[in-house]
Amino acid sequence: MLITISNEGKLEFFQGGLSLRSNVCIAHRGWSGVAPENTLASIRMALEHPNIDGIEFDVQLTKDQIPVVIHDYSLGRTTNGTGWVKDHTFAELRSLDAGGWFNKQFVGETIPSLEEVLIANREKKWLNIELKQMVASKEQVLEEKVIRLIEQYDMEEHVIITSFQHQSVYHVKRLAPRLQVGPLIYGMPLLLHEQAQHIGADVLSLAYPYLTQEIADQARDWGFHIIAWTIDDPEHMRQVAEFGSHVHICTNHPDRWFSKKGSTV
Repeated sequence: MLITISNEGKLEFFQGGLSLRSNVCIAHRGWSGVAPENTLASIRMALEHPNIDGIEFDVQLTKDQIPVVIHDYSLGRTTNGTGWVKDHTFAELRSLDAGGWFNKQFVGETIPSLEEVLIANREKKWLNIELKQMVASKEQVLEEKVIRLIEQYDMEEHVIITSFQHQSVYHVKRLAPRLQVGPLIYGMPLLLHEQAQHIGADVLSLAYPYLTQEIADQARDWGFHIIAWTIDDPEHMRQVAEFGSHVHICTNHPDRWFSKKGSTV
């Protein structure tokens, strides 16, 4: 899949001949249905599969301000560590096991840095980077460090930045206007168009149970693609895909999407 930026600054998606699907498939936290989420194992599995168009993953800062890939603010669920991510240095986090909780075959997987993921993305697939901050920071350290790495590895046209902290993506757009950004929204949004315009959004990232045909049609008319998350039921995938080809399926189980659409794993 080729991703380009139109004259209006919006994403345009051109499907290649490998895929029988019209909707983009995004692997949530890597291929997290078959490997531990947000590890290089799950991310590489998604990067290497020709029918997975993009990978979503989460980024937050360590104590020594290194952007790392992990969803939770605390370490207990997906590592053998304890405490908060923000209270550990990168070296301390690297000493933890981030795979054994999922399956013993993944013992030894570690928390990756954002830089490692960008390096692994040699084919330049679409990366949906979710910025994680417990509280929005006036210093914009996370935003600046993420932008710097994206530019260093020439990924500007292959990345979308999203966050529940809408102020964060607002800052990203102003610090790096070329980057594509979008708000993460859980629930029935009010003044959606106004919010998106204020942020300078290019996409809308919406919890799929609240996505309706009306919202999908409005987003298309406004020029936005939609990332619908997180859909693991094949029938729900089909229903959401019917809202339009501009709606992207974000799932822990891309293989279920392939099966529903008649592709092969």
